[in-house]
Amino acid sequence: MSRYAAIFRRNEGAFGAFVMLGDPDLETSARILDTLVEGGADMIEVGIPFSDPVADGPVIQAAAVRALEKGVTPADCFALLGAFRARHADVPVGILTYANLVVARGRDAFYRAAAEAGVDSVLVADVPEIEAAPFAQAARAAGIDPVLIAAANTPDDRIARIAALGGGYTYCVTRAGITGADQAVRFDHAALIDALARNGAPPPVFGFGISKPDHVAAALAAGAAGAISGSAIVQRIADHPDDPAGAVRSFVAAMKGATRIREAVQG
Repeated sequence: MSRYAAIFRRNEGAFGAFVMLGDPDLETSARILDTLVEGGADMIEVGIPFSDPVADGPVIQAAAVRALEKGVTPADCFALLGAFRARHADVPVGILTYANLVVARGRDAFYRAAAEAGVDSVLVADVPEIEAAPFAQAARAAGIDPVLIAAANTPDDRIARIAALGGGYTYCVTRAGITGADQAVRFDHAALIDALARNGAPPPVFGFGISKPDHVAAALAAGAAGAISGSAIVQRIADHPDDPAGAVRSFVAAMKGATRIREAVQG
């Protein structure tokens, strides 16, 4: 059973925490990854610093800039992830990245490096599902789950392709646009959840704008298997340079606490 399948079998929703690797530096980034697990995150999603992260809002873009200014490279990121995997054998780890970073290394080489680092999934945010097949094939050849994005307005024919190509989980965006915690999120995804299930897609996990425990609870109530928070965590790291790891621990714990609403409802 995959690490993702194991967490989705629990009688509670999954909480995923996103951070930018190398932000604010490599040593602190390693401590932050550990703190996310200590705070209760079920799954970790990470970014690799990139100069043109078109799916990310200003908070995560700023984190990428901070890491790039420290000279953080993709090789550094794979080393961070490999060390994390050695410390945390059971926590699923996914990379959210961009096609340029994958292609620059060589598609097959990128996925092999990810697999060697113990990564479970890769989401290439700027590759639409109609162009995703070569990425998905390279991912599966390396033993990596290819995560694809779906939205409330994704047509049925595209849902079918997302279901056929995807693995691990399906990243469902709560609103149009880019990442960020400063805009309203929507949880009226019943038609999308039904379509994903009807097509046999991997479990839906909501992302984009998830910044409060109430958002996590609402996502699960709407039918999601989990929820991912990124900008709210990354902003706390930026706001607390003296103790960034400490700044995220209680927030992650509160967000994880909201996933247990399903357990409470089911008794």
